Order: sequence, then C-alpha cells, then structure tokens
Amino acid sequence: MNVIQPLPQVLADPTPRASDPRRHAREQGKLAKRLRRQVGQAIADYGMIEEGDRIMVCLSGGKDSYTMLDILLQLQKKAPVNFELVAVNLDQKQPGFPEHILPDYLASIGVPYRILEQDTYSVVSRVVPEGKTMCSLCSRLRRGALYSHAEEQGFTKIALGHHRDDLVATFFLNLFFHAKLSGMPPKLRSDDGKHVVIRPLAYVRESDIEAYAEARAFPIIPCNLCGSQENLQRKQVKKMMDAWERESPGRIETISRALGDIRPSQLSDPKLFDFLSLGHRDGAQQADAHAWLAGEARDSGLESGDS
Repeated sequence: MNVIQPLPQVLADPTPRASDPRRHAREQGKLAKRLRRQVGQAIADYGMIEEGDRIMVCLSGGKDSYTMLDILLQLQKKAPVNFELVAVNLDQKQPGFPEHILPDYLASIGVPYRILEQDTYSVVSRVVPEGKTMCSLCSRLRRGALYSHAEEQGFTKIALGHHRDDLVATFFLNLFFHAKLSGMPPKLRSDDGKHVVIRPLAYVRESDIEAYAEARAFPIIPCNLCGSQENLQRKQVKKMMDAWERESPGRIETISRALGDIRPSQLSDPKLFDFLSLGHRDGAQQADAHAWLAGEARDSGLESGDS
C-alpha cells in the first residue's frame, strides 16, 4: 500500500525582510536618469538654455522647484553650453513660514541664492473675500516681484517648476472654465516682452517628482496660503485627471503629446487657418455675416409679375 506523503508547506517568514538597499539605490538611479533625460530633452526641444545664460531658478520650497533645481545642477556639470544658476525665493510673509529652511539648504549645497521679501500674504488676505480663490491675485503679485528682480539683476531666463501634469491641467482649466484652447507652454515671453520663462519639467510626471523628492529628502515647505483651499478649480481638474489615469493608464501622457501636435485646419479658429479661402472659386462673391443674417430677399433680376 502506497502512502501519499503530504506536500511540504512553505511557511511565511514571520519576520519581514528589509528591502534590498542595492535594489533601492538602482531604482533611485533609474529615476534620476529618467528625469535628467526628460529635462534635457525639453531643454533641447524648446531651446530653453543657451551659451552664457544667467538663469533665475524660482524656488518655492515645494517638491517641484526643489527637483527642478537639483536636476538642472546635475545637467549643468556636463551641459554642452555654459550657464549660471541662481536660486531665488520670494518670502511672502505667511504666518509661521520657516525662513531658515531654504537659506540653510541652499548654503549646504553651495548654490548662489537670494531671498526676496514682500508681504503679499497681507495684501491677498485683505483683498480677497473669505472662501474665494486666492491663487490668481497671489500669482500676479508673486510674478510681478520676481519679474522685477530678474530685470534688475539682468537674468536672461526665468525657470519655473511646472511639470507635465500642470501643463495638461491648465489646458483643461482653460477649456472647461474659460472656453478657450490654450495652456501653459514650456517656453514663453512675458507680456511686457522683457522676460523669457522656461519650464524644464515640462515632460516630467508629477508622480516621478514626488518619488524623487522623497528619495532626495528635500526639506519641503507647505503653502498655507493657497494649498488649504479645497474648492479650487484646479483641484477639480486634478481629481478628474487622476481618475482617468487610474481607469486608463497613460492617458495623461497621450494628452500631453497631443498638446505638441496641433492641427489648426482640424479645429475651428479662423484666425489660425484661412477657412474663407478654402474651396473659394475665383470671382465668386462671398457674403459677410450681416448679409447672411439680414434675411433680405435676393434680387433675382425679375420684375414683379414677370414670368
């Protein structure tokens, strides 16, 4: 009689194993390499940095601007052109703002920096009614202070830490709430024509920035002025984008690529494409909107009663 022996059971190790530090280091290395490649590609695609540029890197104390500065410093060491980086922070005098964190961090990594002081917090808090969005006014005041400093100091470029998801979200904000197809370009000239703004993180996912900032242990400073406003339109759009990405991974990347592949003839803006000339026959008369809407009978050339 054959006795069937029970199969040996593999018992779970009750003591969780520590993560492999070498594997963790490899993953961090891959992430840093990916970010350098994406930032370098954006710089090349849009001509963001040129020989002799003096770049004002706007540092807020958030994960995005820390990552931008860190990657630009890495690229600077092997870049094909020489350029200067200066970190600039605007202290907006928010209550409880830890003023020492950014200077201590920047001094520790040896980066030239300047801390500007302007009490925009009091202005925004006084002007904007309670419960209303502060971002628009806060952004204008902050931008004005930074632009003025850039002009005074002769910076040739202003670097902002907006990433790929910010660019896509801005497109949908303008689409849903302002009825226009426009977004946040990777490179632009300011309205007064005096400044060139660049966004080196234009190709970088926010989730990668979050992972990188955590790995690098940046001393993050939370924004208590606008970050606490849960009813912002931008947060509504972000929730929508997060849901899309969960349901269809890669959708945000597809939309991001679409923003760089515009077909004016496939849209409806007569200022971007000459629809009037499309199919127009030489000599044929075109009536304007007034004539089309007037509702007046055309002169057929026949007198009343003619047959």
